[in-house]
Amino acid sequence: MRIDLPDEVLPADRLGRVHLIGIGGAGLSAIALLMHESGVDVTGSDARDSAVLERLRAAGIVCHVGHAAEHLADRDTVVASTAVPEDNPEVVEARRRGLRLWPRSAGLMSTMLSDRRIAVAGTHGKTTTTAMLTFALRGAGADPSFAIGAEVAGLGTNARRGAGPEFVVEADESDGAFLHYRPYAAVVTNIDADHLDTWGTVDAYEQAFADFASTVEEVVAVSADDPGCRRLVEAGTSARLVTAGFAADADVRGTDVVVEGSTTRFTVSGAGLGPTEVVLAVPGRHYAADALLALAIGIELGHDAAGLIDGLAAYTGAARRMEPKGEAGGVRVVDSYAHHPTEIAADLAAARALAGDDRLVVVFQPHLVSRTRLFGERMGQELAAADVVVVADLYLAREAADPDVTSDLVVRAAGPGALAGGSVQDVPRMLASLVRPGDLVLTLGAGDVTTVGPALLDLLRDSADE
Repeated sequence: MRIDLPDEVLPADRLGRVHLIGIGGAGLSAIALLMHESGVDVTGSDARDSAVLERLRAAGIVCHVGHAAEHLADRDTVVASTAVPEDNPEVVEARRRGLRLWPRSAGLMSTMLSDRRIAVAGTHGKTTTTAMLTFALRGAGADPSFAIGAEVAGLGTNARRGAGPEFVVEADESDGAFLHYRPYAAVVTNIDADHLDTWGTVDAYEQAFADFASTVEEVVAVSADDPGCRRLVEAGTSARLVTAGFAADADVRGTDVVVEGSTTRFTVSGAGLGPTEVVLAVPGRHYAADALLALAIGIELGHDAAGLIDGLAAYTGAARRMEPKGEAGGVRVVDSYAHHPTEIAADLAAARALAGDDRLVVVFQPHLVSRTRLFGERMGQELAAADVVVVADLYLAREAADPDVTSDLVVRAAGPGALAGGSVQDVPRMLASLVRPGDLVLTLGAGDVTTVGPALLDLLRDSADE
């Protein structure tokens, strides 16, 4: 559902009593926490109960399971997720009563109007880079507010108000929300065509990032290695541009990347730094790239580089970003949100380092008909790097099913050894018969494939007890 941005975004403390439809999602749960911490009376609803709703209730926020008009009985403002349909009874009631009805972007903006906003955008790596930047700033002695697209280990949440003037926000391009934040500083991790259900064409998608950069007041840190970011630099923008990456001409340059087990080491130089070692507690060259961008923008904001590097070392990951889920029967399980070919390739490389000489077993769930139509073959080609590939049924979101676009597109491209897993609910039992001690199982996708790992571990534990 599309809701237009209001002509004026009021600060949260002027919205009265607020209700959030879809409060269990990463975006709206962050808004709920930030508003609640600012003293706003917040309630919310979601289609199903979840650990997120339990965490919000523990913070003192009333969360309803299911949607009903009566949930708005005493509300003044309603903020709705883009995933909510027009016929949602709470949307219908809000319109009937003429309540203030806002999109997610306006709700988030209302919580950070008085802050120095630092927005992290890009096709891939937004969540990780936003979290890394938050850790880096804390390591340098700052206390930023933050809104991140996943719960982050070490922070214990996805959003919090800090005492400092800076607000680090994950800026999502999927619905154009990132065009409304008007940040002081920004990061663009990469520009790699996605969400064409919103933008229509690759050119329009790239133009959206150019438009985003034009909204930035002071400085934008961009990848020196990504072709889309290179084109952004060549086109120029009113804000100052700095580059970070592994390219020889990067303003902040990384070299000598070594990934060992769950650790990544590299050397950084530039921006007044002599060669300095950085050690990350997460595995993967792509995490080094994210850390370089966080470091670059932190330096541009005037923070001490040594403190920023100390903060980066404290980052241990975010939910669904190469997140360890446990071990049973000698089988380790890791879960990731990767759903685009570029992300799949990066996480497979990191998982291969974790697996060492053992087998890498990957379960992938394609997400969105439009994305699978465009990238299904590339998805399969990247998955083929695993030793065992299982592809679950396509996860439908925001779009109608298309009989010509199914997970079979991915299975065929992954090679003759790839297996069709059927529904996500059926995959754990299938896996239990395939895995063996020593295997590393990696579950990938933006849908409900995250449930596969825990279910597999339960089956393996039950088998060991028999």
